[in-house]
Amino acid sequence: MSEKILVVEDDPSILRGLQLNLGMEGYAVRSAMDGETGLALARTERPDLILLDVGLPRLSGLDFIRALRAEDPDVPILVVSAKGQETDKVTGLSLGADDYVVKPFALKELLARIGAALRRRRSRGETGPRRNVKKAGVIVLDLDARRATVEGREVELTSREYDLLAFFVSHPGRVHSREQLIQAVWGHGYSGTGRTVDNFVVRLRQHIGDDAEHPRHLETVRGLGYRFTP
Repeated sequence: MSEKILVVEDDPSILRGLQLNLGMEGYAVRSAMDGETGLALARTERPDLILLDVGLPRLSGLDFIRALRAEDPDVPILVVSAKGQETDKVTGLSLGADDYVVKPFALKELLARIGAALRRRRSRGETGPRRNVKKAGVIVLDLDARRATVEGREVELTSREYDLLAFFVSHPGRVHSREQLIQAVWGHGYSGTGRTVDNFVVRLRQHIGDDAEHPRHLETVRGLGYRFTP
């Protein structure tokens, strides 16, 4: 199941950009353009992480944090704000935000911070020794914690990269067309092209140490698609 991110942002262009890019990375995105609606969604949707602007109508981001932290001390809150003074950051963090990103931000940095916050949340949620684990050669996937290790080294994957790798690991030795992969990983409503799959395979090969010219695991089957070999 995709991890759920609530975006509370009143700038329509920034909100659309975040919705698009987070969706492409495999996250389920909910959104609100004012603080009161965002707080109501946080209470009902129970997101895995919240991206929060500070200068919101109806209820400020700081008041949002105060109200939510009184009820939920655990959900990660990442403030994304144009207010970049040290005092602004200190205030947000002291109220209970987990991180503070200043606009304009680099998308890759924001995605990395989101990934780090979600990994910390997964780690806190681990209970008991029994895990739902899949092994494929040197690749090990912890499906409960959504962690991947290659030769004992943890690799940092976006949510969509993880979903694609998990699909390959779960269906070894079979050739899957790009269209089949899009339907299985991105869903029937996704409007992207096979090039999207190609780009994600390139990234996965980098993560798992596969040589694009002579891949051990993710093989391109010319004219058909891709095959995963453990």
